[in-house]
Amino acid sequence: MQLKIYNSLSGEKEFFKPILEGNIGMYVCGPTVYSNVHLGNVRTFLSFDFIYRSLQFLGYKVRYVRNITDAGHLTDDGDINNDRFIKQSRLEKLEPMEIVQKYTVDFHEVLKKFNLLPPTIEPTATGHIIEQLELAKDLIEKGFAYESNGSVYFDVLEYNARGLNYGELSRRNIEELFANTRDLDGQFEKKNPQDFALWKKASPEHIMKWPSPWGEGFPGWHLECTAMSTKYLGDQFDIHGGGMDLKFPHHECEIAQGKACNGVEPVKYWMHANMLTMNGQRMSKSTGNYILPMELITGNNDFFEKAFHPSVLRFCFLQAHYRSVLDISNDAMLASEKGFNRLMEAVKILNTQVQVEGVETSSFDYKNWKEKVLEALNDDFNSPILISHLFEAVKFISASKLGKESISTEDYEDLKQFLNAIVFDVLGLQTIEESNNDKLDQTLQVLIDLRNQARKSKNWELSDQIRDQLLEKGIELKDGRDGTTYQLIQ
Repeated sequence: MQLKIYNSLSGEKEFFKPILEGNIGMYVCGPTVYSNVHLGNVRTFLSFDFIYRSLQFLGYKVRYVRNITDAGHLTDDGDINNDRFIKQSRLEKLEPMEIVQKYTVDFHEVLKKFNLLPPTIEPTATGHIIEQLELAKDLIEKGFAYESNGSVYFDVLEYNARGLNYGELSRRNIEELFANTRDLDGQFEKKNPQDFALWKKASPEHIMKWPSPWGEGFPGWHLECTAMSTKYLGDQFDIHGGGMDLKFPHHECEIAQGKACNGVEPVKYWMHANMLTMNGQRMSKSTGNYILPMELITGNNDFFEKAFHPSVLRFCFLQAHYRSVLDISNDAMLASEKGFNRLMEAVKILNTQVQVEGVETSSFDYKNWKEKVLEALNDDFNSPILISHLFEAVKFISASKLGKESISTEDYEDLKQFLNAIVFDVLGLQTIEESNNDKLDQTLQVLIDLRNQARKSKNWELSDQIRDQLLEKGIELKDGRDGTTYQLIQ
């Protein structure tokens, strides 16, 4: 089988052929860390986690780069007061980099709960200011950009005049872009209304600013991704992903920057995850139809009747194709929980209770079933079809337990290995017990830290009390050269 990927640039599924055989460079636009990561963001990052896992399962060596935007994310180029970090720092009365740290930690903690693998490289915008300045200078030298009043802008009309096509990804023409450009403050600096900022001049009161050949300023939003993707993946790489909302203008600008700088199409396959809705409506703080990931996990919300385990939500997300709009509701979550429990119970039965001794032939066409699962995976990562095939195996496993179906020893060993790999390695699901073990580790670490503080303060009574009460519960603490560990005792 050959992998097919839907390429947003061509609007078609294409057979995937990596630039370097057996290796893949993949860049995904990461979060702008000025607030808590929302559920729609989680869906996007989870989709690309599934794609990342799938590519590895299919035998590719993947360098996965996902950035952190911690500066320069302007909603428009005309008003530097729209800097989200500055606005949030004023609101919370914190330094901008305190905001960055606070919400970067939140982002990582939430993604860990959903069992997302970390990217290979996670660069930050502020860590690559030099690379962004060099790109801006290069674009000026090549005539694709110009300086105006201390800011630098990409010249869209010049780009198109050279036979290139700004708008090719979003399928917009230059006349449409002219017609839809709003009259914003600061547009007087631009040659053309649709030119976009590579570097913005900072006002004296602006906190996040850096020296440049054009004076103190800060980077435009689009430049960072071109700087970081090309640094770690080369002038042309295999896959660029992100949410559907980034297609225009962000990804459109990335294409223009890359082609103008390096003379090649920067990305071979553009992939976009679709949006998440709730109860049939767009999620929005302004309408109140909005929920944070942790509110869904803890049950602390007014939309769902109970708390849901992160793996149940992950399973729910994967029941829709990454390119489809997904709607979550109380009924959808309850149905996903039921399906998740059925799948996990079948895996448990397969691993411990299926009898295969003396069975030479299978009543289940395992090889054909396995081929269908792999076919779904290779068909643009079709997770809902893949999951539907898994439930064919669930039905067979349940019948096998009752003696109504049989499987040969050879097929059984392969099925067990393959099903576990798909469920845990590819779909990234976790059993409830696995997650409970994580919670136990975290809880005990809190108690260990409290005991260490008590010992440091020479509060031996409290230190011994924590140790002895844990021992009564069957948990023994062991103090060693590398710190305190624990073990469960009978």
